[in-house]
Amino acid sequence: MSTIVLVHGLWVTSRSWEHWVPYFEAQGHTVLTPTYPGFEVEVEALRADPTPIATVTVPETVAHLEKVIAALPEKPIIMGHSFGGTLTQLLLDRGHGAAGVVINSAPPEGIRVNPPSQIKSLFPILNNPAKRHRAAGFTPEQFHYAFTNTLPEEEARAAYDRYAIAAPGSWVWSYGLLANFTPGKQETWVDFRNEGRAPLLFIAGGKDHIMPASVNRSNAHHYKASGTVTDFHEFPERSHWTCAEPGWEQVADYALDWAQRHAV
Repeated sequence: MSTIVLVHGLWVTSRSWEHWVPYFEAQGHTVLTPTYPGFEVEVEALRADPTPIATVTVPETVAHLEKVIAALPEKPIIMGHSFGGTLTQLLLDRGHGAAGVVINSAPPEGIRVNPPSQIKSLFPILNNPAKRHRAAGFTPEQFHYAFTNTLPEEEARAAYDRYAIAAPGSWVWSYGLLANFTPGKQETWVDFRNEGRAPLLFIAGGKDHIMPASVNRSNAHHYKASGTVTDFHEFPERSHWTCAEPGWEQVADYALDWAQRHAV
């Protein structure tokens, strides 16, 4: 049996893993779903007052996740979705994890692929520089395009009502827009030639609008350290909502099987 740490993405909380936790636990695994600092309360509370998450930073979040992982009795399998994928890459680069799986991952610094659907998805956050200094979110229609585009409108609205929150606007501006144009190493920089990194799998959705498969493929191809394992797998018909849209069990099974076969 394995210990599995699930790292959620932006614009949602650890509630987004509510199907995966009992699914893996029923197989005998220990499952943890740590939140980012400030994200500990329920979705409804963050909607009512998003100020606790407006100024949280990536270094604070990585440090918090490192503390959770360091307290475990064994190196866990780390799985991260969306920006949780970026955080997973940062954690593996720092020596954590027996294996990592990133799903529809946001890229670390250095990935310069920006398909039109990604720009359109993030435009509601980038259309006003003032959003860099506060928590910013999507309307139901914008969320449907960016996250749940493979779902019918009614199911997409249900997903929005249950999971969607605002997120720190600075993360999109600093790491999604400016990181590649700012001198020096930024807070999402990873060493693509780190020979001590644990095995890493990229899972992408062929219909993902906000973090398209081409972004994840480019990210995977940047890892070039000899002696390390990096794989890429695409589910052609799946969106960014792949961890909750119908058939999510197929993704969970693929991720866990790969991680257990490659864990070190």
